[in-house]
Amino acid sequence: MALRVTMFGSGTSTGIPVIGCPCAVCRSPNPKNKRWRPGLKLEIGEGIVLVDTPTDLREQALRFGLPRVDAIVFTHSHADHIFGLDDVRIFNFRQHAAIPCYGSEETLRNIRRTFAYVFEAGQEGGGKPQLDLLPVREPFPLLGQTFVPVPVWHGEMEVFGYRIGGFAYLTDCNLIPDASFRLLEGVEILVLDALRHRPHPTHFSVEEALEIAERIGSRRTILTHMAHEVDHDDPLPPGVEFGYDGLVFEAE
Repeated sequence: MALRVTMFGSGTSTGIPVIGCPCAVCRSPNPKNKRWRPGLKLEIGEGIVLVDTPTDLREQALRFGLPRVDAIVFTHSHADHIFGLDDVRIFNFRQHAAIPCYGSEETLRNIRRTFAYVFEAGQEGGGKPQLDLLPVREPFPLLGQTFVPVPVWHGEMEVFGYRIGGFAYLTDCNLIPDASFRLLEGVEILVLDALRHRPHPTHFSVEEALEIAERIGSRRTILTHMAHEVDHDDPLPPGVEFGYDGLVFEAE
């Protein structure tokens, strides 16, 4: 079954433009330099899976379309990846069901703490998300596909990338263990963290991402989680491109 991927956001935690910043990228007229916080919409048949619930989820859903949410897979619990979670409650109202949410035990534990009101009795008000938290570490079935968690390191924090068939998504990382490289063998389309050109302690730089892409051997590599130090028109080698909000592609 074909997988249709929409990049909901391609920016780093501040979003681009950065508030109050006069730099060339933040003032750029190129719409591909306007970057919301990172996340994906995965369309599998008639079903839809979100990868993370970014801070900008409401605007992303309105711009790129989000008619339903059948599941959410979380990479980790940093604010830019989870702070849009409350906006999924509209799908509970519409679908009359809780939404299954997959991630590592630590990620789901942090989500439960951060969004304590969701899991406590009462406090209904205008409604709150109904979620089923399902910890995973091994491959798991979802909408007829097999989702493979790919552990990577974001500084001292373990983050899950995910592989679905020939597609893999690795955000927020600066180290890929050898065991995870083995999980990525044969990947055809890779979306990979590349924060900026200068080195960073918890993210791959563009240059480091190029080395990782070459080692994995994907035919197409799309860079994401870019800061305002990266211009969409910066040169890249063949087979590698900067992602942008609203980029759509299909994978097998």
